[in-house]
Amino acid sequence: MLQAVTQERIVTFRPRAILAVIGIVLAVALLLTVVWISRQVLTWIIVAIFLAIALNPAVEALQRRGIRHRAAATASTFLILILVIVGIGALFVPTLVSEVKGFAEALPDYVRDVSKGRGPLGELSDRYDLPQKVRQAVQEGGGAARLFGFSGTAVAVTKSVLTFIVAIVTITFLTFFMLLEGPAWMERFYALLPERSRDAWRGIGHEIYGTIGGYVTGNLLISVIAGVATTIVLLIMGVPYAVALGLLVAILDLIPLAGATLAAIIITTVAFIASIPAGIVVLVFFVLYQQLENHVLQPLVYSRTVQLSPLAILISVLIGAKIAGILGALAAIPIAGTIQVLLLAWLRQRRSDDAAAEPAGT
Repeated sequence: MLQAVTQERIVTFRPRAILAVIGIVLAVALLLTVVWISRQVLTWIIVAIFLAIALNPAVEALQRRGIRHRAAATASTFLILILVIVGIGALFVPTLVSEVKGFAEALPDYVRDVSKGRGPLGELSDRYDLPQKVRQAVQEGGGAARLFGFSGTAVAVTKSVLTFIVAIVTITFLTFFMLLEGPAWMERFYALLPERSRDAWRGIGHEIYGTIGGYVTGNLLISVIAGVATTIVLLIMGVPYAVALGLLVAILDLIPLAGATLAAIIITTVAFIASIPAGIVVLVFFVLYQQLENHVLQPLVYSRTVQLSPLAILISVLIGAKIAGILGALAAIPIAGTIQVLLLAWLRQRRSDDAAAEPAGT
């Protein structure tokens, strides 16, 4: 009888390979930690990149029209932008101040109506006994300061305001230097590539630039549509502060997902204060408009500017929002467009290589 001889297999690892794996794991962990710690700064950098890409066509246009020096063209673009913002402010701020002042003067009347059961909000207050519930909450919570958390709120608001100011200043300087040094950095990157592939990579870079620029343009266009549509509905329903509230909607709509919802809550609340029918109409308008914007306007506009299919846009936004929230939703579409550009470039290169190799094989 033949006896089967079993041989033991011993797998050995070199110490260098083990150390390399450990080093890679530690490097990845360190990288993720740094990204998590600096996530706020990375957000500012992403916003600055979008702004720089949006403003770069204006800088290049000024360079073509006589301002040859890049720094002068960039400074002129910033100056024009500031003048435009000041002009818009001069157009809207007086109306905004007047409407806010009117709202502040009318607020005591709203409170008096609620407390005495008059008006639409007063009827709701009586029906659900809101004043008694507020008094009970104050008594059980140990005072208004504890109920509303005034001390903690004041600290949080102060911190948020300071963070916002720092963010605005930082993003402004980042955008300026990106506009100033962006082309030089891209040329340094192209210089690192093999000479035979530099032209191809320049074409890819131009396509990616067009994709991100188209996304920024599309986002601004959709926000303008949201603001104008909201203003028209508010004027029709006789809701006060229509212009200021429409401007607020346009600004908040720039924030993917959360911005439109926050704007809808604020505007609907003001409409309900004006009258119950106006509040109902405005609420229905926002529900319908958000469905129209999310499923029709955004896919159509982005499909023309970013050159992505509506389905790809919807899927990329959903995945981006799930992974990184608002920032992920903001960056999802340009990232998807960039991936598409790289994939199409790879397919073109592969087909070109196959076509070049085919005669040799025959």
